[in-house]
Amino acid sequence: MDKLSEDKIAEIRSVTQVDKLVEDLKLGKVNGCYLKAFRTMDLLEKGVKGCAWNSAQDLISIFTCIGDLLSKADPIETVPTNIVLRVLKGIRDEYVTASSKNPGDKSIGFDTEESLPKMMISDDLATHDYAQPFKDLKENIIDYLSELDSELEASVENIASKSLEQISSGQVILTAGKSKSVEAFLKYAAKYMTFQVFVAESEPSGNGTELAMKLAEAGINTILIPDSAIFAIMPRVNKVIIGTHSVMANGGLKAVSGSYALAYAAKNHSVPLTVCTPIFKITPNYLISHDQVAFNKFVSPHQILPFHESPFSTETEVVNPVFDYVPPELVNGFVTNWGCYTPSYVYRLLSELYHRRDYLS
Repeated sequence: MDKLSEDKIAEIRSVTQVDKLVEDLKLGKVNGCYLKAFRTMDLLEKGVKGCAWNSAQDLISIFTCIGDLLSKADPIETVPTNIVLRVLKGIRDEYVTASSKNPGDKSIGFDTEESLPKMMISDDLATHDYAQPFKDLKENIIDYLSELDSELEASVENIASKSLEQISSGQVILTAGKSKSVEAFLKYAAKYMTFQVFVAESEPSGNGTELAMKLAEAGINTILIPDSAIFAIMPRVNKVIIGTHSVMANGGLKAVSGSYALAYAAKNHSVPLTVCTPIFKITPNYLISHDQVAFNKFVSPHQILPFHESPFSTETEVVNPVFDYVPPELVNGFVTNWGCYTPSYVYRLLSELYHRRDYLS
């Protein structure tokens, strides 16, 4: 896409108020993937309605600019970028739909008698400039954003409704940390059956304690265990159910620190590991050569080794990573708001969620 002028970028910043979200991402003030997704959607809706644009190409340039600003604010956070990529794919699809309804337009490059799905997967899309204006395009894109907003709002409920397919009465479930999707998943299943849940504390954050309290308040038989007991307790477990920060393009996970040890213990005892995740957490990114610097986030080691308790008299480097990488071979399946999938199917989901032109450059 053509590079936007400084005046156009200033207009985008003013209309969408993207700088506020950028600042909040930098300062870590936006907690939770759902809140990040909704705030990103709000920016994009303001961009469609408030920015000046005449064609899909113009709007793609505007949203690409917003995506770049959000990505630079927190390169480790994938949800805002995923939402932008998802909307860019929707814009391209709406353009193809509009072009199929205008047979008089000779610039499209398609035989309008061909089916719409065939046009959408055609290689011609890779070189299309999306510059032809269409009268109803703006209205159709606003409708698409509204549908996507509704999908986001219902994603937790849709994930939870699939719990009856994954959990059986009398089973022992193991989870770790705090996940909104996992919490709803287990609470929904508890309405129809009885089971026991072990919750690992997930130190140093200790988020597992909060999840254990909420499950216990819902009447679920819940036991809080230390992280060191995971391997010992695994022979009693029927299924491991966890959440994740991101699903990588190869089906691997970027999950809370400690997830790799949990997944490895489950694999060692042949216990299936299921991941509850909304579809917008699937990212086209890969972990390349275990590049932890670009992949991970590192926080103060004070949580695990307070400075006044340090036994070291010389300068010492203590690393406290926030995430673990869990390879796809340790994951048995994903439960999403779209359905249940295996890690090997993630590549197919990427083609449905995003257009390759938006993330391959």
